[in-house]
Amino acid sequence: MVSAIELHGDPHVARYIETDGEDGFHWRNGTEILILFTTGRKSGEERSHALIFREHEGAYLVVASKGGAAAPPAWFVNLSANPQVEVQIKGDRFPATARVATAEEKPAMWAKMVEAWPDYDEYQTKTDREIPIVVLDRN
Repeated sequence: MVSAIELHGDPHVARYIETDGEDGFHWRNGTEILILFTTGRKSGEERSHALIFREHEGAYLVVASKGGAAAPPAWFVNLSANPQVEVQIKGDRFPATARVATAEEKPAMWAKMVEAWPDYDEYQTKTDREIPIVVLDRN
């Protein structure tokens, strides 16, 4: 088993997929990770990302924070162009539809995600863009 602290980026995704999440599902500070598969808006190629998530009312939430950078993460731009994605949670890979949480939904969802990763509040202070919560609805 690989230490959670060692897993990041592409090696995290690869190890997670190889082990059906045995390595990589549980990550830093008690967080849980899913793998999000999007289609590159320019390349048409599959892209994969390890993201902190929380389950919420039968859907899965992820945050398009990019650490508070001015631009959103590439995966968010890709799913904005094509919201049909795939999600892997442990050994379960399934199709899903991605959407941005509405203004009404977001406060409760944001609180849930900050509970999982408190740094999200700090990331929001670093950028003028509103960091979106992405809702992944299983198809």
